[in-house]
Order: sequence, then structure tokens, then C-alpha cells
Amino acid sequence: MLTAVIRMRLVVVALALVAVAGCASVGNREDAAAGVAARLLSAVDAGDGDAACAVLAPGTAQAVAEDEPCPEAILDKDLPGPGRVLEASVYGQWAQVRLDDDTVFLGAFPGGWRVVAAGCTPRGSRPYDCTVQGD
Repeated sequence: MLTAVIRMRLVVVALALVAVAGCASVGNREDAAAGVAARLLSAVDAGDGDAACAVLAPGTAQAVAEDEPCPEAILDKDLPGPGRVLEASVYGQWAQVRLDDDTVFLGAFPGGWRVVAAGCTPRGSRPYDCTVQGD
């Protein structure tokens, strides 16, 4: 009986530590998401399709590669050059990074943040219009 109580207390303490650690790392998660968004746009700007496709979410890479291989297709998309990050926001497993000329949406995957949509412009109360997006 005593062992079960101790075990339960350890579980509660462990969950509390995980919660506190998650809260402390929100800024790091925002920085990481912004870094991935910047890497995508920098890779496209440099003509490095392989590097650009490496940061896309699987569904997004598949959608981009609909008619030709991803490394070639991503360079044909009308994505803006890398701009200054204005704001990065994390909402659980999703992130939005607003740059000078672009908004990039990302999802959390086992290997880190991946771009699910880019080249996005707001349309008032309607959903964003994105040049690159998954299905």
C-alpha cells in the first residue's frame, strides 16, 4: 500500500516537472519554429531545393512533388525571399511565423518543426492563401 502511494507521488511530481519544463521552453519552441521557416525561405532563395524540401512536412513535400520531384518543384513556387521574423507563435503542436513578406505555418513532428504551409497571405476573415501547402 505504501509503495503505491509513493509511486503515485512520484508520478505527480514527474508530471509537474514536465509541465514546468514545457512552459519554460515556449520561447525556445518559437525560436525553433522561426528558424525552420527562415531555413525554408533561405534555401529556396539560394536555389537549394534539397534543403528546402528537408524542412517540409511529409504531406506538404508530397503535395509539392505532385508533378516533378520536390527539390525542383519547390524552387518553382513563388515564395518570397527570407525576411525578418516579425512574430512567432506556438499553439500546442502548431506554430505560425510571420515574416516581412510571408506567413509560414509549421507542425511539430518527431524530428522537430516542419513546414506545413508557406507563401501564405491573409485574406481578412477567410483562410490564408498559401503558395505551398499539404493536402
